[in-house]
Amino acid sequence: VQLQAFGGGLVQAGGSLRLSCAASGRTFSTLAMGWFRQAPGKEREFVATITWSGSSTSYEDSVKGRFTISRDNDKNTLYLQMDSLKQEDTAVYYCAADLYYRDHPKAGDMDYWGKGTQVTVSS
Repeated sequence: VQLQAFGGGLVQAGGSLRLSCAASGRTFSTLAMGWFRQAPGKEREFVATITWSGSSTSYEDSVKGRFTISRDNDKNTLYLQMDSLKQEDTAVYYCAADLYYRDHPKAGDMDYWGKGTQVTVSS
């Protein structure tokens, strides 16, 4: 499956952004999906994940209540709504696909990756 994330940009602290991830090449609706992020000098970390149907989600603790992961299987698209953004959310954000849903996957668990999109939160 091919994945492409987009929608990043520069936003002030407290603002919002909506990331999208377009999928092609394999039946999107059969895959669990996730968002990860990587800040400069840091390892890639889990942000959120969602089951193939969208019935279950999980989040990294620091984004709970601020970020919402969702998907539209008819449009082969994954979303990440990010509200109340903080400077520490600044990172390159990646979407990824997994053949199996895991509650808090590690980067190494994911089977497919897209190119990232930069999110920069200014003070």
